[in-house]
Amino acid sequence: MQAVLGSTSEPENKWKFAQCFGDKGDSDDVTEADIISAVEFDHTGDYLATGDKGGRVVLFERNESKKGCEYKFHTEFQSHEPEFDYLKSLEIEEKINKIKWCRRTNAAHFLLSTNDKTIKLWKVFERNLKVVHESNLMDHHASQPAPSPPQPQQPVPTKPNGSPSLALPKFVIHDTIIAAVPRRIYANAHAYHINSISVNSDGETYISADDLRINLWNLDISDQSFNIVDIKPANMEELTEVITAAEFHPLQCNLFMYSSSKGTIKLADMRESALCDQKAKTFEMPEDPTNRSFFSEIISSISDVKFSRDGRYILSRDYLTLKLWDINMENKPLATVNIHEHLRSKLCDLYENDCIFDKFECTFSGDGKNMMTGSYSNNLQIYNCDTLGEITLQADKSAFKAKRLGSAKNKITLGNRNGGIKTRRDDVDMIDFQKKILHASWHPNENSIAVAATNNLFIFTL
Repeated sequence: MQAVLGSTSEPENKWKFAQCFGDKGDSDDVTEADIISAVEFDHTGDYLATGDKGGRVVLFERNESKKGCEYKFHTEFQSHEPEFDYLKSLEIEEKINKIKWCRRTNAAHFLLSTNDKTIKLWKVFERNLKVVHESNLMDHHASQPAPSPPQPQQPVPTKPNGSPSLALPKFVIHDTIIAAVPRRIYANAHAYHINSISVNSDGETYISADDLRINLWNLDISDQSFNIVDIKPANMEELTEVITAAEFHPLQCNLFMYSSSKGTIKLADMRESALCDQKAKTFEMPEDPTNRSFFSEIISSISDVKFSRDGRYILSRDYLTLKLWDINMENKPLATVNIHEHLRSKLCDLYENDCIFDKFECTFSGDGKNMMTGSYSNNLQIYNCDTLGEITLQADKSAFKAKRLGSAKNKITLGNRNGGIKTRRDDVDMIDFQKKILHASWHPNENSIAVAATNNLFIFTL
């Protein structure tokens, strides 16, 4: 998408509201369990999955009868239930942290979902409900007249070949339902909260990451995993960083990356050694000493990392910035976009209300030409990777009335690769910090995006 900004009449800039799932009313009373905590398109873009804090997974499928990118409800199932760890006296929430689709190999869908402790592999498929066809019985029972006085025994009717003529009941398809069953449950492998899962390009393995370790699993083996990254120190008082996100390379099954709370990204090769944290390639940008403050370590923590589809570039998101990296250049990013620079003066207040710990996700477009991340007031930013031109969308309920975004909701600004985005944000005092876009997913083959805004799922198309 060429964001030659200033000419807003170009079709590339005409992002439109397509549809929304969820509570469309004006009430702000949202149940905690209904808040969406994960959004993920499958590899074809024909299916879309969401997970919420109540442990539910909802699937949507492409509505082929409609033009454009429009979806309809497919099925819903309860993925996780609340648990209690009696050994640690710890309550385990049912909240869905991540959802990842496995590549489809037959008529069924397979997807991984995880809460803080347990990962499940779900099979979603069509199941036929069969019933006995009543007409087979009507001729011999229901249609018979009332009993009459005993008659002399009659011979049993026979077929021409002399065998008895028996009418057997037949099963017929009464209805077709979408069923979801857990095929594998991968439990008891993480001592800390799981923050990431990523399916390998080989289609056979996946990784799961918690604060201090990354495990490698075979999808067919639920009772055994291999620890490939372990940053837990011998003395926990010496702990200086934690793992925040991890992802497999999209093409090379031996490569994966993980990010840390220190603002570093490490690219590791499983062929190097059994533990991959020692010889990993490190991407890190030194902090500007002039910006050093009490909050430096918090805002430098990376909340999400993503590979581009070709595996050449890495996108990372921390609290204030979005960074674009080339895997062949470790010392500095190709571009840095200042998402929340206007909030730097408010860090103390954001620390008090815990907003500074919000974990915003980021993602590339399917063609790798654009990158996307969220912000407050239900704003979503899209940037062109070459020009850094910005388009801001707002997931607002008023879109239901307008059916499209007005000029105030679709802002376009200029950027540069050295100084980030040159744009004047809205007045900081007008920002609604309770409305935030933490989770979003980009269609793999089209310019369509799915955005989670509290308990609503918005879909925008270009």
